[in-house]
Amino acid sequence: TAVLWCRIPMNSIFNVDEEDVILCAIRTCSRLFGTLLERGELFVGQLPEEETSLAGNYNAEDKYKIWMRHRYNSCVNCLVELMGHESFQVKELSLVTLMKFVELEGKYPLVKAEWKGSFRFPRELLKLVVENLIPCEEDSSLLISRFQEYLEYDDIRYFVMKAVAENIGQVMQKTQEVPLPVYQQNVFSLISSISMPSQESEVVNFMVKWCFSSLQQVFNVMFPPSQLPNGLYKKVLVILHDSILPHLNEPTLMIDFLTVAYDIGGAISLLALNGLFVLIHQHNLEYPDFYKKLYSLLDPSIYHVKYRARFFHLADLFLSSSHLPAYLVAAFIKRLSRLALTAPPQALLMVIPFICNLFRRHPACKVLVHKPDLSEDPYIMDEEEPSESRALESSLWELQTLQSHYHPDVAQAAAVVNQSLSELEDDVSELLELSAYELFDRELKKKVTSVPLEFEQVRGLFGKKDDLFAEHFALE
Repeated sequence: TAVLWCRIPMNSIFNVDEEDVILCAIRTCSRLFGTLLERGELFVGQLPEEETSLAGNYNAEDKYKIWMRHRYNSCVNCLVELMGHESFQVKELSLVTLMKFVELEGKYPLVKAEWKGSFRFPRELLKLVVENLIPCEEDSSLLISRFQEYLEYDDIRYFVMKAVAENIGQVMQKTQEVPLPVYQQNVFSLISSISMPSQESEVVNFMVKWCFSSLQQVFNVMFPPSQLPNGLYKKVLVILHDSILPHLNEPTLMIDFLTVAYDIGGAISLLALNGLFVLIHQHNLEYPDFYKKLYSLLDPSIYHVKYRARFFHLADLFLSSSHLPAYLVAAFIKRLSRLALTAPPQALLMVIPFICNLFRRHPACKVLVHKPDLSEDPYIMDEEEPSESRALESSLWELQTLQSHYHPDVAQAAAVVNQSLSELEDDVSELLELSAYELFDRELKKKVTSVPLEFEQVRGLFGKKDDLFAEHFALE
């Protein structure tokens, strides 16, 4: 308070070491320079050198404002450095103070307006904040989570994306285009926190829509498929189809990224299906041998992976067309049935109705059910090409085997194929995420009727009717 009214030197504010003193100094600077910005007591315009201003033709008021502006710049630099402090409290308070200065500089610009009423956003200050939110050697996901509240503003989102895109270019140039894992994780944590507006009418400032092109630039440069760790790869693919693709100016430029991911195999290929479906359905993407690749994804893990519900939801969409050849659908039915022999009950209760729906859409495949038992199954499980698997020549003995499953609900579901299927498809959406816990809980809630039992009441020590002990001992 004394500094505000007496204008005394305050260099000592920045020379601190202890955490409590640092926090106190940051709060002091926040109040001090916040008030000076609101009062207009900082020099506005091209800032002259401090020594030049003292010797130049400036009045006392201007010299004071120039000096205070230099102190303000020093304060900002200190706060930026403190964003890398070992204490999270210091980091958090430094971030909050810098964002307060961003807001105040927006209301009370330190740069002269080019014309009356023009808008000047403190881009350079925000750029410093962003650069320290995504360091190359330290995980800053916790600090980024604190920064999320500011991403609700359209202009902040726009300039953050621009700053990230510029920073990526600088870092990639320094590292000779070799992404650093920690840096990749920080960039992903920051940009995945940005929620894009679903409609253009939700954007307050029309300039914000340009951030979509920045977002595309970030993904093209920062996340090359061949250099992504598997964990980060999965995180990117999980949000890509609904949080990224709808906001890109040219979503088709992500084709290479998704096709490379789809060819990797395993869980990454499963997650890439979402993005590919968007491009195929909405942007007329033609993917050669798509169904061959989809068929190859069917392995024993498909019933156990975390993304099982997502995969079967998309597989149901891809296999919904009645124009698919019978041999292709039969190959999917046969492989799903073969893999079902080792699947857990919760997965079986989902896949059996799934297979029945395929029979309803493609009646030509019903020959698998009604074919008499074969001495040897001609189906080739290891064949990668569905047309060469000889699925139509086989029979669906796997479902007959599941009719003897230890779980009564599975046995009952598998017995449906013995009857004539109704034309109405089963709704599998509620079964996609069925878990073992839910299945167990369902069994516990079943009402069990009491069953009369005939038994002989226990008599004597060892329960035998004519036992010698029964004559001399009684159970009381």
